[in-house]
Amino acid sequence: MDLNEDLKTALAELRKTEERKFNQSVDLIINLQKFDVKKNSINLFTSVPHKIKDKKIAAFLETKNKNVDTITKMEFKKYSDKKEVKKLVKKFDFFIAQASLMPSVATSFGRVLGPAGKMPSPQLGIITNSDDKTISELKNKIENSVKIKVKEASIKLAVGKQSMKDEDIIENILAVYNAVIKALPRDKENIKNIEVKFTMTKPQKIKIR
Repeated sequence: MDLNEDLKTALAELRKTEERKFNQSVDLIINLQKFDVKKNSINLFTSVPHKIKDKKIAAFLETKNKNVDTITKMEFKKYSDKKEVKKLVKKFDFFIAQASLMPSVATSFGRVLGPAGKMPSPQLGIITNSDDKTISELKNKIENSVKIKVKEASIKLAVGKQSMKDEDIIENILAVYNAVIKALPRDKENIKNIEVKFTMTKPQKIKIR
């Protein structure tokens, strides 16, 4: 089986569907089997070669930084109201934090950031230095990464936009697919099939064996 060819065919089929007035997301669904979600938690960030969308990033830092929307320790008081925290969490896709502020971030924002899955994480989001270079590098890394979190027997995430070239979408899909295989206890054995769809289309199913 050549996954590359199968993905080309699937995208060609999807492109025949009715045009929508917006740039649809390309969604990848990886259906799992013989996999116990309770026993095996998968929670990882993986880099993709092509940026999927611009992400709105906010940072909890000791001092303001011109490269990123900053919330300094002095401003934490403004968010003592849960409604304000909720607004903040809605506005940004991703949060980063200076390690020294993490205990205060957890206390002030954890109750909303945690359940939303947006708590700054050691994998991609906690920094010791807040100099311009560190922040620019981290922003680039975040822009080109996707979060894979398994809560049920299928993983669904956006891997591109309809306006992207097929080969770029395929490269992104393969990057995510390979990262998932690596993280699964029995690699390909745990994958039943994969599906690719646009926001408003039915999925195209691809068998793995």
